[in-house]
Amino acid sequence: MSDSARTPLHREDSLPVDNQRVLSGRYELGGIIGRGGMADVHRGVDTRLGRTVAIKLLRPDMARDPQFQARFKREAQSVAALNHPSIVAIYDTGEHTVPDGSEDSVRVPYIVMEFVEGRTIRDLIRAKEVSIDQAIDFCLGVLSALEYSHKAGIVHRDIKPANVMYCEGSNSVKVMDFGIARAIADSSATMTQTQAVVGTAQYLSPEQARGETVDARSDLYSAACLLYEMLTARPPFIGDSPVSVAYQHVREIPEPASSVNPEVSAALDSVLAKALQKNRADRFQDAAAFRRALRAARAGVSVPALAATEAPPIPMTMSRRRNARL
Repeated sequence: MSDSARTPLHREDSLPVDNQRVLSGRYELGGIIGRGGMADVHRGVDTRLGRTVAIKLLRPDMARDPQFQARFKREAQSVAALNHPSIVAIYDTGEHTVPDGSEDSVRVPYIVMEFVEGRTIRDLIRAKEVSIDQAIDFCLGVLSALEYSHKAGIVHRDIKPANVMYCEGSNSVKVMDFGIARAIADSSATMTQTQAVVGTAQYLSPEQARGETVDARSDLYSAACLLYEMLTARPPFIGDSPVSVAYQHVREIPEPASSVNPEVSAALDSVLAKALQKNRADRFQDAAAFRRALRAARAGVSVPALAATEAPPIPMTMSRRRNARL
């Protein structure tokens, strides 16, 4: 699972912080607007510039773990250099001292981000508010962000509906949550840590599920899963556990989106068929190619058919876990 906050940055809970705090003498911390497995997101104010911001704070219990500290800081480093209208901007980073009830205190890192007014694609899907045309537009926006980040050498590794915001005012999308992003050149950037798959099972590429190194084409597979869900209101694979879903990504072919939603065209089916290939060499090789195919599909032009490639063998660890469930 992604380690950073996953709830929308626009939704302000009725959960105020106990007392107002100012981080680094500049950022006034307000109410919680998002919670995740590793961090909480607060609405805040940059008192120096007088603008509203979102402040992501690593939870104090997580801040004691060097691995979580490193992962949290990597998010800031990954996105800080990215300047694109479809990527949530990071303005600043720092550390905040939090007392822990003992003589020691905890240095909690934080990230100051662009405050986004909008709703997540996950919320729109659940409310059944995504039309086919909107699904194409949203996916084109995500692919634009990925094209930019990939050229900058960054693979997101956790593209999913909860990590994409729709901004109604500008009719645009913004990709957020680079919490497990890695540099493309990082040869150790596998999706496993102590044999546990990192990421979100419904949107994992087959190579991620197998614990292999990832590249830009892994993000494109996840973007195709996102598109499939926007078109059908369900992900391509559903199972009773993350392991069973990961197994399907590795071994099974999803139903055509048109079999779930008859309004989906054959051209869109063809785009998804290519984008969801098991072998990444058979997928779109970059986000620009995916975008061109998606635009062509909107005009009714299909992607040439490609036979599904034979899936690679299942790793022993995944096989054993699956057998243990049966």
